[in-house]
Amino acid sequence: MARRDRPWLMRTYAGHSTARTSNELYRRNLGKGQTGLSVAFDLPTQTGHDPDHVLARGEVGRVGVPVAHLGAMRELFDGIPLERANTSMTINATAMWLLALYRVVAEEQGADPTLLRGTTQNDIVKEYLARGTYVFPPGPSLRLTTDTITYAVSHLPRWNPVNICGYHLQEAGATPVQEIAYTMTSAIAVLDAVRDSGRISPGRFGDVVGRMSFFVNAGVRFVEEMCKMRAFGDVWDRITRERYGVTDPAQRRFRYGVQVNSLGLTAAQPENNVQRVVLEMLAVTLSRDARARAVQLPAWNEALGLPRPWDQQWSLRIQQVLAEESDLLEYEDLFTGSHVVRARTQALAAEAWAEIGRVQEMGGALAAVASGYLKERLVESHARRRARVESGEERIVGVNCYPETEPSPLTADPDAAVLTVDPAAEGPVIEEVERWRGRRDAAAARRALDALRRTAGTGENLMFPTLDCARAGVTTGEWADALREVFGEYRAPTGVSGAAPTGAAPDPALAAVRRAAAGTARELGVGRLRLLVGKPGLDGHSNGAEQIAVRARDAGFEVVYQGIRLTPAQLVAAAVEEDVHCVGLSILSGSHAALVPDVLERLRAAGAGELPVVVGGIIPAGDAAALRAAGVAAVFTPKDFGITAIIGRIVDEIRLAHRLDPLEALS
Repeated sequence: MARRDRPWLMRTYAGHSTARTSNELYRRNLGKGQTGLSVAFDLPTQTGHDPDHVLARGEVGRVGVPVAHLGAMRELFDGIPLERANTSMTINATAMWLLALYRVVAEEQGADPTLLRGTTQNDIVKEYLARGTYVFPPGPSLRLTTDTITYAVSHLPRWNPVNICGYHLQEAGATPVQEIAYTMTSAIAVLDAVRDSGRISPGRFGDVVGRMSFFVNAGVRFVEEMCKMRAFGDVWDRITRERYGVTDPAQRRFRYGVQVNSLGLTAAQPENNVQRVVLEMLAVTLSRDARARAVQLPAWNEALGLPRPWDQQWSLRIQQVLAEESDLLEYEDLFTGSHVVRARTQALAAEAWAEIGRVQEMGGALAAVASGYLKERLVESHARRRARVESGEERIVGVNCYPETEPSPLTADPDAAVLTVDPAAEGPVIEEVERWRGRRDAAAARRALDALRRTAGTGENLMFPTLDCARAGVTTGEWADALREVFGEYRAPTGVSGAAPTGAAPDPALAAVRRAAAGTARELGVGRLRLLVGKPGLDGHSNGAEQIAVRARDAGFEVVYQGIRLTPAQLVAAAVEEDVHCVGLSILSGSHAALVPDVLERLRAAGAGELPVVVGGIIPAGDAAALRAAGVAAVFTPKDFGITAIIGRIVDEIRLAHRLDPLEALS
């Protein structure tokens, strides 16, 4: 038998409810053959809030595990020897803090820090563009990234202290060219900052480059996606060689992990997601010269809700069948000499270089974020894709073609087809953090936080006082709040106002909605209908909200959209102040059951109880019925892929609220 390559690292992105629950899940997954851990943190942890913060309501343990202090990190890795583990932590704004907690837990286990292996994502640029879990302004955020990298290179030499993430760019609408270009400009911004810090000698800069890792996305167009991975490698090799003078080819290697595309997963006929995931995995495994170092696959039902342990096992087994049963790992690269692959790879690389040049001319990635350029380009690309899907130009099986289906045994009981996080789990987590604060040495915690604030006002490395804060029992929210006092907070551009129209062919459905909106405005005696698009809570996935805002604008609405992370009180105040005709709430984190009724109650208290409220998100059928019973006018889920139809429904609800005659053409 031919010599087989070692398979890639196999992970499952997981964590929910509590540290103890997540620890049990990790240990079960490792027992099933998973070879690495991928930690999902909840939104309060990602955005630097303790579980008892007002913005954390309904979010604790929803999309990941809450880690509010050292005790929770201990519990999360109880019985898992960190010296032998390979742990990926998807954490960005608070990456330094979570790495410090991990480092201290390893220290308590007696682990040799030079043997710790894993990754902190720690890529803040894409948070301003796609994921939304930023906290601080770009400059201080880049400093936190730089401080973490320079600490890790000297003290945690096997750790990947930054993981430049193109994954969420594709989720936000990036084309393959944009994904390459914007990922690379982010990497340039980080490496320039490390170089300019003066903390790494020129002779050791190759060590920094060699510890850079990437996290990318692979869509269902797997030939193009495979070529994209090869183009990524070519562009990265040239940047590190020409811009930074790295001579060691091993240090210049494009080292990447991947989670295959979640944007393309469908709630309609969700069983089709299995073959989508397999095709997407082939894009990052078939080509030996561009093979991923680590792979994690979404589950078939992630468009419906949180996967169950069995669903995650299914995704892990997909990887294991390819690695263990096929002959893929026995051969050299299958595509060397292919003129098709060579031509497509070269074209992607050339177009990416052109876009990299445009961004660098603007002053680099951070300047392009601040100006709104990058966000506007992504919103435009996403809007064009949505238009192609709705027109049928881009075909999605089970959605806009072949919608006929037999009843699926997988979803016969929709509420049992996904894992439901018990909302009651939030209470004990809040009580526990309060007990933690009461048991610790309060004076030691104050001293550590004071030292952190002082260091933040200097040019010294923040990792050292952060480690002291971890040991002193400081909480996640206290660490972040201390830095907020020095650095301030930030609201990134939304990209909605500057996004160009989709450029698609004339759309009769959109024209009809535009006429209906204009007619309704005339009947109400206003210039234009006004729609508030709101993101309550900590959910930073703003892609859907942005697309609703863009399409409503194209339909003639005046759109009020202030971005992410607003409290119900702030949204209600904006709705009243702007005198809107409808409130549209977008929530993908699962916190709708807590936040939407809060908005409804506050609207009634403000005398705006007749204002129609519509909600969109990943909302199980039972929850949707409860929201409608509470007074929500309409609930939209991923099955409602037609945005123009959603805007038409909003016009209907406005007419109904004002007791205007229905428009039969839109009913």
